[in-house]
Amino acid sequence: MPSSGAPGRTRFLLELFIAFMVTRLPFVSVPFKWLESYFHELSHGLATIISGGIVSHIELFPNGAGLCFSQGGWPILIGFAGYFGAALWGYLIFMFATWPKGIRLSFGLLGGVVVLTIILWARDLLTVAILASLAVLFLLPLKLKQNRFLASGLRVMALMIILNALASPMVLLGLEGQGDANMLAGESWLPAWFWVFVWLATSAFMLYLCWRRVDGAASRLSKSK
Repeated sequence: MPSSGAPGRTRFLLELFIAFMVTRLPFVSVPFKWLESYFHELSHGLATIISGGIVSHIELFPNGAGLCFSQGGWPILIGFAGYFGAALWGYLIFMFATWPKGIRLSFGLLGGVVVLTIILWARDLLTVAILASLAVLFLLPLKLKQNRFLASGLRVMALMIILNALASPMVLLGLEGQGDANMLAGESWLPAWFWVFVWLATSAFMLYLCWRRVDGAASRLSKSK
């Protein structure tokens, strides 16, 4: 692995393959669908607060769906933030995972954000249970002593979040009058498919930025030899 903390090109492609396969496995993929759903609803909540609204609570469901209950704020920003935010969180987490000296801090901060969400916005037992599972997913690996495995695991989780954010908007095309895309279509007069396309492009771009991070580090390493 390059000294920058980014994986080599081959390792990145292997981690991407693992992330893709895990997101397709029944039962095993469920907690990682919760990850994308959590960051999706968290992004809705943050966008609500940023635009002057108030978040009442969020709900997460076993099938990977979620809801953010809020009042006020700018509907277009709030509606757009869900899928965009999930992809952005995935990219940011990937960048955290290329910070060797701060990998444990990264896990701790992410686990702390989930715990804070439980305290502030979780009201029902199912949501608390799902969020508690995600907190364990981030905090339990801290028992591992080798940063190499921690970094690789965090990168795979980040890539799964991006892949799920890339796949999830496609479902909206089959929903009549439901979902963020249809809400945005009503608010902006732009068709639902436009918003789905923007989200797909955003997620693909975040995945590309992850590759750029890896490719750039590998190129610098080869030049220094």
